[in-house]
Amino acid sequence: MKRFLRALKIGSLSLIFILSSNLGAQEIDPRAYNNSPVNINFLGLAYTQVSSPNYQLSSEIVALTRILDINGQSAKLTLALPYGQLYGSYNARGHSISGVSDGLIDPLLTLSVNLYGAPALSIADFKNYQQDLIIGASIATSIPWGSYDSSKLLNIGANRWYVKPGVGASQAFGPWQIELTGSITYFSENKNFYGGNTLSQSPIYSSEGHVVYTFKTGAWIAADANYYTGGQTTIDGRSNNNYLQNWRIGTTLALPVNQNNSIRIAASQGVYAKVGNNFNIINVLWQYRWGPGI
Repeated sequence: MKRFLRALKIGSLSLIFILSSNLGAQEIDPRAYNNSPVNINFLGLAYTQVSSPNYQLSSEIVALTRILDINGQSAKLTLALPYGQLYGSYNARGHSISGVSDGLIDPLLTLSVNLYGAPALSIADFKNYQQDLIIGASIATSIPWGSYDSSKLLNIGANRWYVKPGVGASQAFGPWQIELTGSITYFSENKNFYGGNTLSQSPIYSSEGHVVYTFKTGAWIAADANYYTGGQTTIDGRSNNNYLQNWRIGTTLALPVNQNNSIRIAASQGVYAKVGNNFNIINVLWQYRWGPGI
């Protein structure tokens, strides 16, 4: 009986673990490839809530961003440090299983480099810039420093790396922008998953589309869509039959407060799911910028 319950726990709450730790692969991020004045810095404080019938994740995030000049084009380097609280529960075959975890979530380091159409400009020269076509590339990696205890069913840290290379293009039509991006997320193994099991995961393939309208005030609003597939997991070589093939939609609103401060509000939800897409995300971000010329 104990062996049955242990197998049931691994099979059920491992799904919650995988969904919560894969949110970085499924996020919706409009204006990932846009131009900004170089040598400008951003400090962001965000609150995010992810909820589904089986779990809820709340996180508070501190993010630092620097706009760089790489080969004459603008680039963006961001370090995000999240702290969160995760609760998950699952009912299967008459058994109720639950878990709670809180602490540091794995930090995320992202470098986004524009390759065409986004020249590196000072804030004074940027006033005359008009976007046409921008093409860019990015790479993000998680750092497995999050809180993790292999004796627990549920952990807020993933105890594994992921690397996410991506490409994208953004075309402006006056105040409108259409942006298309694609990425692949590769995962290392967690060799200490719930009592010494080995968790493996195949890559997740993700694509996004955004339609953005920018107001004369500098505020902007976006309609967002995300499709992702792949991500099949195995535990000690046994498949969990959880191949993803999911669609999400959302909207994002950014509002400047003054020259230095802005607020961004975003929400998304699943509209089709082969596995585990029935979760909602709400994110509120306050951002402060500083640098020469501001």
